[in-house]
Amino acid sequence: MINREHKLPVVRQCELLGLARSTAYYEPLPVSEADLMLMRRIDELHLKWPFLGSRRLRDMLQKEGFPVGRKHVAALMRKMGIATLYRKPRTSAPGTGPAHRIYPYLLRNLVIDTPNQAWATDITYIPMAKGFLYLVAIMDWASRRVLAWRTSNTLTTDFCVEALQEALAKYGAPEFFNTDQGAQFTSDDFTDVLQSRGIKISMDGRGRWMDNVFVERLWRSVKYEEVYLHAYGSIAEANRRLGIYFEFYNRTRGHQGLERLTPDAVYFGTQTLKAAA
Repeated sequence: MINREHKLPVVRQCELLGLARSTAYYEPLPVSEADLMLMRRIDELHLKWPFLGSRRLRDMLQKEGFPVGRKHVAALMRKMGIATLYRKPRTSAPGTGPAHRIYPYLLRNLVIDTPNQAWATDITYIPMAKGFLYLVAIMDWASRRVLAWRTSNTLTTDFCVEALQEALAKYGAPEFFNTDQGAQFTSDDFTDVLQSRGIKISMDGRGRWMDNVFVERLWRSVKYEEVYLHAYGSIAEANRRLGIYFEFYNRTRGHQGLERLTPDAVYFGTQTLKAAA
């Protein structure tokens, strides 16, 4: 954990722990045990049925014995950074603001079969024994390889930018980079990094989880195969265990969509797919 009296600067301690700088300076408001239990269950239900809204989640939670109302469910969903996913007509453009430009989706009908052709990212909620974190990952679309990741206890932009900069420093620049329309990814801080490298920015249509389906599948794997099996007692423990899992995910775990090859084998070209990814 961060030691403010240590001779190492706080920024350097964050780097060694794999934490976003905001984690060291932000003092989160306490969340009740009851709400933490609710958030864990909402996360599980949302992962199985991402099309359920706050009303239907409320009904399911009440049947399970949770005395909760729709507004409370909706408030917890906002805190967790999750939203209902569904198809809807595009009747109006989303609010953007001068520092949050929305980009078109560029990958429709495009064959993505080469490493570094397209990367994608997303943020997900990670429950802990006491509290919770947010996890961001940068993924190569063709190989499903996780190139970089970060955790944070706030939904700020800096930990997303740090993960992006690490991936670019280690693996170069992709041709396309796909995100959702979240404030972290539409911010100038994030898009400026992409534009400075000449990367084409692509963004999902609102409510279209299929536009970033491979990252959604990553979250399902991470949670069922790692997060839900452990009650992390600290941020350091969460980062350690997630690091072990992503190493396994990249190097050892075969993917059905990759003809049971590992992401490392496809990304580094030691083995090739018979068909397009």
